[in-house]
Amino acid sequence: MKAKKPIQIDERIYLIDGYDLGVPGRTGTYVIDEEDLTLIETGPSPSVKYIKQGLESLGFSLEQVKYIIVTHIHLDHAGGAGLFIQSCPNAQIIVHPKGARHLANPKRLVAGARAVYGDSFAELFDPIIPVSEERLLIKGEGDTLQISSACTLAFFDTPGHAKHHFCIFDPVSNGIFTGDTVGIRYEQLVRDGVDLFLPSTSPNQFDPEAMRSAIERIRSMNVDRIFFGHFGMTEKVDEALKQVSEWLTVFEQEGEQVFKEGKGYNELAGRMLQHVKEYLRTLLVEDDHGVYILINVDMQVSALGLIDYYQKRNR
Repeated sequence: MKAKKPIQIDERIYLIDGYDLGVPGRTGTYVIDEEDLTLIETGPSPSVKYIKQGLESLGFSLEQVKYIIVTHIHLDHAGGAGLFIQSCPNAQIIVHPKGARHLANPKRLVAGARAVYGDSFAELFDPIIPVSEERLLIKGEGDTLQISSACTLAFFDTPGHAKHHFCIFDPVSNGIFTGDTVGIRYEQLVRDGVDLFLPSTSPNQFDPEAMRSAIERIRSMNVDRIFFGHFGMTEKVDEALKQVSEWLTVFEQEGEQVFKEGKGYNELAGRMLQHVKEYLRTLLVEDDHGVYILINVDMQVSALGLIDYYQKRNR
């Protein structure tokens, strides 16, 4: 697939499309052009070639990369970290305290992803390469990272989607890089004038109350921008947080009902998808819109996480 040019968000932040799942507008890598060149997210290993192409088109060398920050260690966000850092001799990978050991030894991470993605695992994620511990830099709640004289990033522990998740506040843009904490933004619909933000409730550490707390924490910060892992930036902060909160309630209610009925994640994914379709129909989005390639995947993975949550809660 021929890569598009990086998206210029402002005079210092760019977004490189990683073509995760082979689809444009799914997962991206943010580039912050400061004295210490900083990237946020690598995506999976098949995305690394696109990151390299994107940096080259922006006029940056791999030797200039100083920091590679991963919001959490799920493979669609950090699976390419080990492969990418091999080409960045001066870089460190910044990771949550609960995620560092899994980047150094990704066996459990790989096993979990294989359980979810099955036969598609190799195509989507290989190779998974361990990161040597001396190249890992751990940041947690309240920690900071100065990337220039004018910019010090701040880290906030934000579980809910995963326990190994933080968000990164950028004071220059008054924006926050949220990974999956406040859900998914569907770029494919934005082009049609539709803003859709859905929560990501994937296994196996989904916690709805922690997710709500993280959403409210971000709401209280009065940021001007949210930079999503999937995908792109919105300045409609209040709308995004409102939608994610409301959809989280819908998904929880359906999850609890399906669990009580003794049915599985396929049934739940179908019901969740139906809710989304009914909503999008009111906005004149056709049922055959290309965005459903991604929404279908997201409903399957989110349903797995919801069923897993109710099983654990009822043990």
